[in-house]
Amino acid sequence: MAPAGHKPKGRRVVGGIDTHSQTHHAAVQLMNGARIADAQFPVTTEGYARLLAWMRSFGRLHAAGVEGTGSYGAGLARYLREQGVDVIEVNRPDRRQRRAKGKSDPLDAYAAADAVLSGRASAVPKAGDGIVEAIRALHVTRARRDPPCRPRGGRNRAGPGR
Repeated sequence: MAPAGHKPKGRRVVGGIDTHSQTHHAAVQLMNGARIADAQFPVTTEGYARLLAWMRSFGRLHAAGVEGTGSYGAGLARYLREQGVDVIEVNRPDRRQRRAKGKSDPLDAYAAADAVLSGRASAVPKAGDGIVEAIRALHVTRARRDPPCRPRGGRNRAGPGR
């Protein structure tokens, strides 16, 4: 964390987060692209709060680019939105770029922040609520409840030898 009194009052920063099932790796950059710091946080409500406090300790948080807002990053994206943060959905870097620069969580987190700064990422993630989410939940529940249709008699129509 930044020491007390470390952040200038008017300094604006952008965050980038590389999401995983157990941990999220976050990075903070200045609006001019200068890298400040990166750190790893657990995927818990307390971890989300620590991540946000850590990002804000470097300046006024302009926006946060989050990878995987539909999967591993969904809970974090929802939490950040509830806290008043502008969350931007960031796609994973393409394979060629990842091979050229190497794969690491800090690099991916900085790449997410870069995508927000450059404007390559500008999509607002799905809210995860409302009518569309209710219909999706209904479809998932019904698909789990109702087994796939099978022909009568419990055997394949084509049967052996056909």
